[in-house]
Amino acid sequence: MATSGDGMIESGIFESLQRKIDDDGAVKDALRDIVQELEKQGKDASDFFTCSTDSYRSNHALASDTEFAVPSVVSSAQASIDKEVQTIHKLSETASKEPYYKFNYAWTRQIQDVCSSILLCGWLGGFGKGEAGQLLTIEDVGGVMGVPVNLKDRDAFHLTIEEYLQALISLLDELARLARNSVTLGDYRRPQLIAQFIKEVHAGFQILNLKNDTLRKRSDGIKYRVKEVEDVVYDLR
Repeated sequence: MATSGDGMIESGIFESLQRKIDDDGAVKDALRDIVQELEKQGKDASDFFTCSTDSYRSNHALASDTEFAVPSVVSSAQASIDKEVQTIHKLSETASKEPYYKFNYAWTRQIQDVCSSILLCGWLGGFGKGEAGQLLTIEDVGGVMGVPVNLKDRDAFHLTIEEYLQALISLLDELARLARNSVTLGDYRRPQLIAQFIKEVHAGFQILNLKNDTLRKRSDGIKYRVKEVEDVVYDLR
C-alpha cells in the first residue's frame, strides 16, 4: 500500500475525496438552477389557479359538466403547466445521469406542486377528461409530465407514488377552498360535487397502509376536509 512519506495513510485518499465532492457539487449546482426555474413556474401556476378560482363567476343556468369545468381556466392552466413540463424534461435529463435517491430531495417538493396543479386541472376537466370531478391516475400524471412512474427496474428520474399522494392531498385542500368560494359566488352545484369527491378519496386513503410518516400524518387530516365541505353543503341545504 502506497503511503504518504512515512505516514500510515494511503497517498491520494483525500485528493480523491475532494474530486468526488467537487463532482457532487457540480451536479447539485446544475440541479439547483433547474429546480429554481421549476419553483418559479410552479408559483406562477399556483397564483393563476388562486386568482382564477377566486374571481370565478358562476352562471346559475349551467347546462352541462363541460361548462361547469370552466374551459377558459382549464386551457390557460394547461398552457402554464406545459411550461413546467418542459423544465421537468430538463430536470429528468440531468437527474437521470445520477443515482435517483442520492439527489431526489432537491426536487421532490417542486414535483409534488406540479403534480397537484395537474390534478386540479384534470379535476376541472382538463387533459382530456372533459367533465369536472375526475381524478387523474398516477399514470395519467406521468403521461402529462412525460416521465415514468414508480420505477423499479432501473435507476432514473420518475414520479413516485409518495409524490402523487402528497399532491392529491394538496388537491383536496384546494378543493375545500374552492367549495367555500363557489358558495360565495352563487355556485351551489360545485360544493356538492367536491364533497362527494373528497369523501371518495378519503375512503381510498383508508385502504392504504402508509409507511411514510409525513404522508400518513397529512392523510389523517383529510377527514377535516371532508367535514369542512360537508358543513358547506349542509348550510346550503
